Amino acid sequence: MTEPRTVGTPTSVAELQEILPKLSHPDGSPVRALVVDDEPMIADLMSIGLSLCGWEVVVAHDGATALEKSKEKQPDVAVLDIMLPDFDGFEVLDRLRAFWPDLPVMFLTAKDSTDDRISGLAAGGDDYVTKPFSMEEVLIRLHRLVQRSGLMAAANEVIVVGDLVMNTRTHEVTRGGDLIDLTATQYNLLQYLMLNVRTVLSKSQILDHVWGYDFGGRANIVELYISYLRKKIDVGRDPMIHTVRGAGYVIRPA
Repeated sequence: MTEPRTVGTPTSVAELQEILPKLSHPDGSPVRALVVDDEPMIADLMSIGLSLCGWEVVVAHDGATALEKSKEKQPDVAVLDIMLPDFDGFEVLDRLRAFWPDLPVMFLTAKDSTDDRISGLAAGGDDYVTKPFSMEEVLIRLHRLVQRSGLMAAANEVIVVGDLVMNTRTHEVTRGGDLIDLTATQYNLLQYLMLNVRTVLSKSQILDHVWGYDFGGRANIVELYISYLRKKIDVGRDPMIHTVRGAGYVIRPA
């Protein structure tokens, strides 16, 4: 089995920019990420990947520096190694959360046992990724964490795919001018599809983005909610939501 790459090539990360939602503060300022890792190469590569996404990145190689830099400018998300030269990532997490209780945090570490993963999540980490890792996967997961935090606003308030229009401020969805009533989960699923227009999304990607850990392995829930959306979006109209056999689902203008 091929091991995950430690980092995506610049070309693959640049291509990922095409499908990732463009996130920013309501005033248009960039997402601020704190990356804490005692391996300079890993920290620098993470910084490059996030910078390519338009994020502002602060790098630290130990816990004390991370806390000092975070006080200068509040981060919107943090990426923490667990094994640091002064105190561990768990303590960094505790100290960061003392200032910002809702700060999303991803552990990015070589500690890869099931017990390690459970300890990281139990300590308050929102996500846990082990080294070696795929840069593309980490970037997708970090975007998801920031979106779920509610701290950011989509750079474009209105998302348009064909005659389907979503207003991310009012949460109103219309097709051909007709208002479509959606539940919160249906809205989140549709938004993920629309932000990735013409991109085939696998069931696991959708499950991970919309439902997260709580529904691990329940791919049938994706099929169910896709059918709900089709009844509200496509019935009586040219279909926009398509099944790609063996691959997943995609939304395209009709």
